[in-house]
Amino acid sequence: MAGVSDKARFYLERAAPELRDFEEKEIFSKDEIRSLVTKRSDYEHLILAPGTKSTDFLSYVAWERSLDRLRAKRCRRLNLRGTTPGASSHASHARTFGIFERAVLKHPGDVSLWRAYLDFAANDARATKRWRRICTRALRLHPTDAGLWALAGKRAARNGDMERARAHFLRGCRFCTGEETLWVEYARCEMQWLGKVEEKKAGKGVRKGTDVMQAIKATEAVQEGDEIRFDDDDEDDESGDEDGLMLPDPDAGGSGDKGLKKPAFDAEAAKKLEQSPALSGAIPMAIFDIAKKQPFFGPAAAETFFDMFASFGKVSPRGRIVQHVLSAMEQQFPNHASTCSCQVRQPLVGVDVLTAAFPKALRESLTRLKGAMDKTEDKRALANKTTAWIDEVLATEGLDPGIQTVLSHTKASLQSIA
Repeated sequence: MAGVSDKARFYLERAAPELRDFEEKEIFSKDEIRSLVTKRSDYEHLILAPGTKSTDFLSYVAWERSLDRLRAKRCRRLNLRGTTPGASSHASHARTFGIFERAVLKHPGDVSLWRAYLDFAANDARATKRWRRICTRALRLHPTDAGLWALAGKRAARNGDMERARAHFLRGCRFCTGEETLWVEYARCEMQWLGKVEEKKAGKGVRKGTDVMQAIKATEAVQEGDEIRFDDDDEDDESGDEDGLMLPDPDAGGSGDKGLKKPAFDAEAAKKLEQSPALSGAIPMAIFDIAKKQPFFGPAAAETFFDMFASFGKVSPRGRIVQHVLSAMEQQFPNHASTCSCQVRQPLVGVDVLTAAFPKALRESLTRLKGAMDKTEDKRALANKTTAWIDEVLATEGLDPGIQTVLSHTKASLQSIA
């Protein structure tokens, strides 16, 4: 069996042609190349030695990326155009991918490594299909990691494929029932989609002469090559797994539909969209209703949903959705501090601090605060929650002096309770 030095030499020799190219093009001097080889040899021996840590691989990757940035700057300075700079960049990306592959094989349970791997593939290498394969492997190994599912879902939504995004979130929610993170992110994604649809309906971002419904269709367009498939056997062996095991895809059709791709939208679907209850906030409310039945649900989780929904000021169904959440909290946790805090803040949802409507909303909120203090089971917690949002309002530039006085007095009285 080869020793550490033999393995390190093997990886170093693979980079020899690139180093000779650096010397021929005078991108680096001989002394600099000698220093690069020494540094790379140290890293190779470090990550190949027994007991290596995941941080050692990340340090190696960081050094390779800094080296590639230096190479790119010198190529621009020397005005080296043609195949050499591009080939060197490709070789650097391939070497970095190789380091990450060895890292995740050595430490498959380290989620931070997988996140760094995905970040490099998406932002530095811009390798869309490879990102999809990496994410598929990461989700197979860590099906209960809410962050990975949210990353996959949000990326699909960002690229306009809401059908695929929903499939990721739905599949992830089956595994992640111990915390509310993924459920909140799923609801946030749906609220963002509602905001985009309403902007299209209002004509924002739509070219003149373009039908509004056609623009809404574009928000659901599928971008080829940027979807994670758990069921398909890629023709070019993109899965990276020899056994071919795949998680089932709930969106996949029968065996007779394999290889056929349905259009993302057609005329009938566009007509249904105009009358769809989804545009009135039915999907976010359904997500919340199902979340109520999960083990993690409690006053804190419900308040997280409330805060998230309240942050979408330009989505018209927001008030209805916020009231839906608050009604559920009042039914299940009527005297909890989180419920009382949401009741107090409800009149202020969607109201700009610097508008004329804010003083009236604030009056209603402070009136509710008095009643909430009398009925809550934890006055100190409610006082702390109220003080937190009062501080945010007081930090607003250009706030009316009268409002500042009222809020400062309210804050002082709450601090005496806390």
